[in-house]
Amino acid sequence: MQKNLLLPSILFLTSMAFAQGKFPKHQISINGFRNPSIGLEYQQNHLSVHGGYYVTNFTSGVTTEFLKTGVTYWFLPVGHNEIPSSFYAGASYLRGLTRDYNDKDAFAVETGFRWYVWKGLNLRLGVIALTAQGEDLKINPTPSISYSFQF
Repeated sequence: MQKNLLLPSILFLTSMAFAQGKFPKHQISINGFRNPSIGLEYQQNHLSVHGGYYVTNFTSGVTTEFLKTGVTYWFLPVGHNEIPSSFYAGASYLRGLTRDYNDKDAFAVETGFRWYVWKGLNLRLGVIALTAQGEDLKINPTPSISYSFQF
């Protein structure tokens, strides 16, 4: 049984080591729209932390606002650009600023794909699941445009 797991384990660890080398060692992103928030994000290799202002429409034409901070894990890099496009998954804490969420704590998980269009310019398309006490689970798309700087 252990022999059957040895080769897949070696392949998995090798691919993880190779993928980690592709991600930027240090990167700051200025996020201009919803994903992860309108704010800043710092990425080191596979992980990033973010903070900013998050707006969403749970109902058409009705904007709900939050402060948002969280972490993101980047994986499965693709392409041969200096900064690879990749998939991501993250978790965040939100503090409601308006509507039914005013002064409420909320938590969210999200996943999606970040595509580097040109140099540091990137687009994200994802989906978020957001929950808060006394509120129904909300699932929304999370598009974004950002610019990233490596250092």
